[in-house]
Amino acid sequence: MYTHSSSSSLHFLVLVLISSLIALAQPTLADTYAGTTNAPPPSQVAAKVFPPQTHICKDPATNCFQRNIACPQECPMMKPASARDKGCFIDCNSVSCEAICKNRVPDCTGIGSACYDPRFVGGDGVMFYFHGKTNQTFSLVSDTKFQINARFIGRRPQGRNRDNTWIQALGFMFNSQTFTLAAKKVAQWDDLVDQLVFTYNNQPLTIEEGHLSTWVAPDGQLTVERTSTRNRVLVKLPGITEFYVNVVPVTKEDDRIHNYQIPSDDCFAHLEVQFKFLDLSENVEGVLGQTYRPDFINPVKRGVAMPVMGGEDKFKTSSLLSADCVHCIFSSENSNEETSSLVLDPTMVVDCTSRTSNGFGVVCRR
Repeated sequence: MYTHSSSSSLHFLVLVLISSLIALAQPTLADTYAGTTNAPPPSQVAAKVFPPQTHICKDPATNCFQRNIACPQECPMMKPASARDKGCFIDCNSVSCEAICKNRVPDCTGIGSACYDPRFVGGDGVMFYFHGKTNQTFSLVSDTKFQINARFIGRRPQGRNRDNTWIQALGFMFNSQTFTLAAKKVAQWDDLVDQLVFTYNNQPLTIEEGHLSTWVAPDGQLTVERTSTRNRVLVKLPGITEFYVNVVPVTKEDDRIHNYQIPSDDCFAHLEVQFKFLDLSENVEGVLGQTYRPDFINPVKRGVAMPVMGGEDKFKTSSLLSADCVHCIFSSENSNEETSSLVLDPTMVVDCTSRTSNGFGVVCRR
């Protein structure tokens, strides 16, 4: 027969057992994702190692046809989960048929770049400046299948005989489509605010903020991918071109070094960009495009601190989306015609460890 004391002890043990079972069912502090509806992103699972991505080159016209190229362990993913990590780049036309690791941002010392107070590195490896003029647009590339224009902003400091200019916007024309991207006018720069604006076929375009957020045109031709939460994108037109864009301000340090005399109400937010061209004709024109022609003889003076490329009169357009410069060859009506294409070497890089490189006279610092 149970005593009152025995009954109380049994009741206490039952309560303890029930409490223990409830506690086991609750997520602990270590269960970071317990109780959530979404599984953790694979790239954020601790100690998880993923096999490197691979790519089989299927185009018979490429140098690495039928080769299965694997990404290195240092950059196993083509689109890394973190914007700070390097991505894996596989080019089926590369000489070595090996993947390389690169940051997914413009390389301002690399072939096809246009940065700063516009400093370009041409397809021939020669660095040059093209100043343009404030609030005017110029053709960077004009070819049979597409055209890319740039709008310049700037100001003329007191005592100077020319404008300091920067690229504020790009206008992209291909077939009968148009795309623009531009940096907003900003008084005080804030890294936490997106300063990019877009249009597609003259209509405002919104691309959701967030690393790897992607927009695809209705016809599937053009894609725009954010390579950071904000202010950095990759624009791709398959088989034709792709380019990385970064929005930056003129910093106080830049202003101090170069005496730009930047006003307090405008930090001159501008674009850094690097183009990769996949299909150019032998007649390609434009400030940058002409430097890819095999017959182009670069007129800039080598070995000087600021080699300047002229041609404002040849490449000036009436608007960001016009192909009416003197040397422009793009026409939307003729963009589908077959033309002789250049054999491009996308692996070309520029060594910027000294004032000159490989006889090209590349200058990496002003």
